[in-house]
Amino acid sequence: MKYFFQLGSNKILSIAELFSVFGKNEAKMRLLSDNILLLDIERKIDTQNLIKKTGGIIKIGLIEDEMEIKTPLNEIIEKILPLFKAQETKIKYGISYYGKINIDPKKLGMTLKNRLKEKNINSRWVQGKEKILSSVIVEQNKLIKNGAEINLISDGSTYAKALENRAKILLARTLAVQPFKELSFRDYGRPARDDESGMLPPKLAMMMLNLAQIKNDDIILDPFCGSGTIITEAMAQAYQNLIATDKSDKAVLDTKRNIEWMCRKIDFDIKTNIFQADASILSQIKELKKVDKIITEPYLGPQRGMRDFHKIKKELNIFYSKVIFEFSKIINKQGRIVMIWPIFLYHGKKIFLDPELNGFKISRIIPEEFLKENNLKLSFRNTIHYGREGQRVWREIVVLGK
Repeated sequence: MKYFFQLGSNKILSIAELFSVFGKNEAKMRLLSDNILLLDIERKIDTQNLIKKTGGIIKIGLIEDEMEIKTPLNEIIEKILPLFKAQETKIKYGISYYGKINIDPKKLGMTLKNRLKEKNINSRWVQGKEKILSSVIVEQNKLIKNGAEINLISDGSTYAKALENRAKILLARTLAVQPFKELSFRDYGRPARDDESGMLPPKLAMMMLNLAQIKNDDIILDPFCGSGTIITEAMAQAYQNLIATDKSDKAVLDTKRNIEWMCRKIDFDIKTNIFQADASILSQIKELKKVDKIITEPYLGPQRGMRDFHKIKKELNIFYSKVIFEFSKIINKQGRIVMIWPIFLYHGKKIFLDPELNGFKISRIIPEEFLKENNLKLSFRNTIHYGREGQRVWREIVVLGK
């Protein structure tokens, strides 16, 4: 079966997340235009479950058919019509275009509406301002439930190149969209939020959990729990063995409040162990035994005011080196660490940390062959940078293994 994935704004991170979820051997992946990844896999995917477990995927759809780039409009319509399910209520439909496709959107939309009318099917054409309908439009108009979002996808970078290379137009139907309401609620609706210690977005926490490649019985630790975003997102994915610690007593209390709140939202209890601890002496803590996965965002340095970034870098290098050394004492041999290091932007240059890895190696999270085939690159040390224009501190997502 062939599926398409509309990737999030950080394309590289979304791709890394999918490789972590599916593995490099189970599925074949190919990057198309407009942040679309094509996945060829033998088994059927539970797309509703998958979209709720991933943070970097906007839409998932099934490839239903393919056409030549010069397929006449009437033939395209005839291929689209079978995608609508028979129902008594008015059908709603929308059309999204990915890549360079030489089709007049208004003409296609109206012709499809007229053809449905000829079949005595009452319909409403849902449109957006852009050529790609947002997940918000798809969800709010219930296109998946009460009709369809039709996707036309080309893998040609230009129409002329598509003609030359005999590229196909893929016809796909959307099966799932990112649950933006749930994500927003888990971010802004939780009772304890701290701008100083709890700014990690839930979507990023979800991606970090996936990069860790967690097994159901793994023991998961977040030693800088802040307000508990990583732990509560792990709870939302039904992971059972969760430990959260922090040096700050306020952070521990905030995390406990948010965990209690999450238990009510997911309507079942997950055993968690939350206590105050200094991450730089983790191995000395009696309550803490061996763990399988460490997923965390440590202290990234001061976020406000005038800063001497070179001094901060020196101090954080020492601190991160101590912490990673402690991680090496408590993590199992096959364990994995997903953590964030700060990147400081200073006079147009990026300042990176370089702590001691203490026996760990930075893991390759996207196969080299895929990167070469799609003209993509990770950072100079095989990590992923996460940030937006105007931020003075970016995040570097680092995956460590033995």
